[in-house]
Amino acid sequence: MVLINAQGLIVGRLSSIVAKMLLEGEEVTIINAEKAILSGSKASTFAEYKQTVDRGTTEKGPYYPKRPDAIIKRTIRGMLPYKAQRGKDAMARLTVYIGVPSDVQGDKAVTLEKASADRLSSFKYMELGELSKQLGSKF
Repeated sequence: MVLINAQGLIVGRLSSIVAKMLLEGEEVTIINAEKAILSGSKASTFAEYKQTVDRGTTEKGPYYPKRPDAIIKRTIRGMLPYKAQRGKDAMARLTVYIGVPSDVQGDKAVTLEKASADRLSSFKYMELGELSKQLGSKF
């Protein structure tokens, strides 16, 4: 099992690395999902996600998550063949948490250097938890 601390990691880069790991058969657990980073200006990022969330209806969908753990899970799902059996199996090996749960408290978490926010060339970014609160999530 691979334990990844998402604090200070870019969501898209993190998701692509994790999707590849899942397809290779590894079990992946992500902690601190609310501290992951979305690059771009706060206004444009919020407008883009708000439009996506408001697109569906509560009865018919499409449903798009507001919670940070569910947003990361959905982003990773988009990088997997989730309708095929190997994609379903890969999604079953993924666990995402907000904060650090007690069952993985003492374990050593890995940080992915390839997904680090230090690689961003600008200072325009926002944390996933901040976006979720603006979307109306109560995590």
